[in-house]
Amino acid sequence: MKFPIVYELCSGVFYKIPEQSSSNWQIIKQSDYNVLIAKEYLYTKWLETGLLKDFMYKIIAFMGENFMLIISQRDNIICHLEHFHTYIDDNEAISFGLALEQSRKILGEDIALQDGIFVEKYSLILPTFSTIESISDELLLGKWITGGINVPITSTKRIAQLSLLKEQTIAKLAKEDIKEKKAKHSSQVNKEEVFALPGRIELTKFFNEHIIDIIQNEERYRALGIDFPSSIILYGPPGSGKTHAVNKLVDFLNWPCYRIEASSVASPYIHETSKKIAEVFEEAMENAPSVLIIDEMEAFLSDREGSHKHSIEEVAEFLRRIPEAIEKHVLIIAMTNKLDMIDPAVLRRGRFDHKILVDYTSEEEILLMLEESFKKISVCNDLDVVSFAKKLSNRPMSDVAFFIKEGARIAAKNRKDKLDNASLNEALKMVLNDKKEVENKKVGFIG
Repeated sequence: MKFPIVYELCSGVFYKIPEQSSSNWQIIKQSDYNVLIAKEYLYTKWLETGLLKDFMYKIIAFMGENFMLIISQRDNIICHLEHFHTYIDDNEAISFGLALEQSRKILGEDIALQDGIFVEKYSLILPTFSTIESISDELLLGKWITGGINVPITSTKRIAQLSLLKEQTIAKLAKEDIKEKKAKHSSQVNKEEVFALPGRIELTKFFNEHIIDIIQNEERYRALGIDFPSSIILYGPPGSGKTHAVNKLVDFLNWPCYRIEASSVASPYIHETSKKIAEVFEEAMENAPSVLIIDEMEAFLSDREGSHKHSIEEVAEFLRRIPEAIEKHVLIIAMTNKLDMIDPAVLRRGRFDHKILVDYTSEEEILLMLEESFKKISVCNDLDVVSFAKKLSNRPMSDVAFFIKEGARIAAKNRKDKLDNASLNEALKMVLNDKKEVENKKVGFIG
């Protein structure tokens, strides 16, 4: 695959030097997207197995050859399984467990997956069909969680020692308790479970009152004419935690999840985008109860006044599909940074009943997030959590997550067995981009 650097693979997605590659596939990472590129030989085999649906990929032609593109937002992993991560959180572990289970059900037991490609967005592990000897799925799951150590997930105590996962999460994975919801499953959520977003008190309250309580007590609500939760829009600045909040809700519900985003359905061809949007809606309705996430909704649902015919058709497709999907128990959650750009017809009650602002986190919210996160790892007793929360206030949640992970990395690098103030202060300087600290740390190349 010899695409020119910055060659436009599709609208807004440009080729760059791959971070992971083989003779039949490449993975490139941009500031906004992760992209898997596969040669025709490989993607044909994937299609033959039934792993992929039409809305999941694009086919492009270059220099007389066809290639498949699978594109996801940067926070959704696309990774070859030989490239292990160091810090795996509970959500990612569960996501990987779902992908492994779902892919195995489709492929059967004979195809090796340890050299596959994890596509988190679609809960899939795509095999590369090498001739290596297969290992058990229990060992593969354990290796992924521990960063490459040969420990099966069934060795729960060892996994707990080697990872930062909650015991409950490890137990679920070890017992193969992670199941994808099917269309015939009950829409009930376990009433004993409590949903919470640490630090986001108002958003937690909204999700519990307007979504989870309705699902947990469907008979009581149905008697009063409420059959299913209304669709919602989360809006706010980039990095404010909209995606994180939605992902936590999806994990709690444990329903099949589908996404509509520009990278996966946008097309320059007339009618093609509308067709792909319809396919995703059909898939979500077929497997209801399910969740359908519309990311960067302004890309599809902007004001039709002054728009070209192509955009008008896409908005009309959404307006037709949303009420039908709600009726068939598809929970629709849309996200945007630009609420003012959305077509007024979309914002009316009946399509999206609730529009919720998700702003940057306050000092109090970050304090609660830090306290919750530090419960999961070994930390010194004298951590200056209040000071850190104050300095991180009004920053994107991604900065807070980086601050914790980078502090842990620095502590581990310095042979410490607990996270301490010194490691966190060093991480904080990186978050705040303190030029005085980094100006002498230059990286260069000798040509």
